[in-house]
Amino acid sequence: MTVSVEDRAGEHAEGEVLRAHAEDAFAGELAALAAQDDRPRPARWRMSPWAVATYLLGGTLPDGTVITPKYVGPRRIVEVAVTTLATDRALLLLGVPGTAKTWVSEHLAAAVSGDSTLLVQGTAGTPEEAIRYGWNYAQLLAHGPSRDALVPSPVMRAMAEGMTARVEELTRIPADVQDTLITILSEKTLPIPELGQEVQAVRGFNLIATANDRDRGVNDLSSALRRRFNTVVLPLPASVEAEVDIVSRRVEQVGRSLELPSAPDGIDEIRRVVTVFRELRDGVTADGRTKVKSPSGTLSTAEAISVVTNGLALSAHFGDGVLRPSDIAAGILGAVVRDPAADRVVWQEYLEAVVRERDGWKDFYRACREVSA
Repeated sequence: MTVSVEDRAGEHAEGEVLRAHAEDAFAGELAALAAQDDRPRPARWRMSPWAVATYLLGGTLPDGTVITPKYVGPRRIVEVAVTTLATDRALLLLGVPGTAKTWVSEHLAAAVSGDSTLLVQGTAGTPEEAIRYGWNYAQLLAHGPSRDALVPSPVMRAMAEGMTARVEELTRIPADVQDTLITILSEKTLPIPELGQEVQAVRGFNLIATANDRDRGVNDLSSALRRRFNTVVLPLPASVEAEVDIVSRRVEQVGRSLELPSAPDGIDEIRRVVTVFRELRDGVTADGRTKVKSPSGTLSTAEAISVVTNGLALSAHFGDGVLRPSDIAAGILGAVVRDPAADRVVWQEYLEAVVRERDGWKDFYRACREVSA
């Protein structure tokens, strides 16, 4: 049985939930879009594909309602992803860590089905039951196999109710467990041999999976399974300004949920974090003049958000509320130096060759030297 937004919201006092589901956090925007959406909607969709894309990319509705962007990137990528969900092919969001695959997956499910919680989190230990179904063993031992003893997976529930299921980190799941999706995606049915029955997907069902580019060689998708997906690659932000915009928006949202005060002039430090991460990631400074070594970590946009959020907490609780270089230095060090031997050398060389010589970065250089000592 699907738990409604109202039921979930009633379980906790307002403001008590640390991280609300997308359909709860943006309920007002979703309701406004649905109310003004007069375009054709696929079966069991809460709104049209156009409205789903508008929800993700942002815009202003005819009545003046502002829809905040959830994804900052090429519009065509979002349009292809949304259109895929309106067909009989599943959607695979592929990209390096920190390219908002999970974020986009959650918001797509929230806009299409009004429920982003039909989720299978992929790990090396994900069992087949997480995708197919399990059993209530007390019922099973007392009465034998029956529908009452069966525990449906999120995917089974989505099939039965015409909803959108999500599978995160698909390539982390063992290959034999991955392949349980083949019949589901090709035949749109899930056999239950113990009962001599099957669950057939009803109209509206689809599945969004995410996978990490860096996981190639962990549990590669079989060609049979890959053919069942339409793959959309989410790129890293194209420019410093785009990445600064993404980090600023997410830090503001996270800061509100944690009740952190907004930092005056914090944009300067956000730009600094983004610049450092991009230069180390690209192996060259922004002006193209100096080559630098890249560390072993990904230095993703998501990690930049974490560094700035932690800096905000430091400035709020142990500073004067103004985000300063000393507040972000330790976070950057922790993000860059994952391998204590190799990465520390990379970081020290970058500090001395780039940061030390850059105008307006002397306070940042001193803060980094202090935490690196």
